[in-house]
Amino acid sequence: MQADFWHQRWQAGEIGFHKHEYNAHMTRFIDLLGIEQGDHVLVPLCGKSLDMIWLRDNMFHVTGIEISPIAVADFFSENNIEYEINEHQWGQAFQSDGITILCADFFDISSADLPHIDGIYDRASLIALPETMRPAYARHLSGLIPDTIRSLLITLDYPQQEMDGPPFAVTESEVNQLFGEQFIIEPIYSEDCLANEPRFQAKGLTRLDERVFLLTKNLP
Repeated sequence: MQADFWHQRWQAGEIGFHKHEYNAHMTRFIDLLGIEQGDHVLVPLCGKSLDMIWLRDNMFHVTGIEISPIAVADFFSENNIEYEINEHQWGQAFQSDGITILCADFFDISSADLPHIDGIYDRASLIALPETMRPAYARHLSGLIPDTIRSLLITLDYPQQEMDGPPFAVTESEVNQLFGEQFIIEPIYSEDCLANEPRFQAKGLTRLDERVFLLTKNLP
C-alpha cells in the first residue's frame, strides 16, 4: 500500500477510521506505559486523532507522524490550535504547545528526528498496513525508540476474507511474530466489539475482536 492510497483517502474524505471521541482503551490502560507528566509519547500514523488532545491535556508531550498534509492541517484547525511549520528534508514539522506532528512518510523518519520517546500509543497504525508491510513497520518502529520503552498497541481481528482492509485483520499470533524478537508482549484485553460497530456489520463481518497489548522493548 503506497502513500498515494492514503493521500487519495484523505482527499476524498474517506476516513471512516477517524473517531470523534477518545479511545476508551487508551484512557483505561495508558498508565501501563509507566509514563509521567511531562514525558513524551509517540503516536505513529496518527491521522487527526483526538487521542492526541487527551494525551496533551493529561500533561504529556506528543509527537505524531502522519503522511497526509490534509490530516495534519485538519487536526490543528478543527481543534483551534495555533502552530508553526518547520521544513525538513523528510517533510514538515507542525509544532504547537504540547503537540508536534511530523508530516512525512513514517519510514523516512529516523530516531534523530524525534525527541527522547518515553512511550508509544498505537491504535491505528499496524492495522492500517497490509500484511506485506507490517514486518517493515515493526522493525522501523523498534529502531526509533530506546530500550525498555513500552507501547500500548490496539489491534482488530476478524475473518480477513469477509472484508478488504484497511483496517486489516491482525491476529495475536501475528503480533507475537512481528514483535516477539524485540519486545516482551503482554495481552491486556480482548472483546468482540462487532455489536457496537454498525459500519462493519454492514460489510458482512461475523466477528470483530479488538485486542490490547502491552509491548516492552527488550534490552539487547
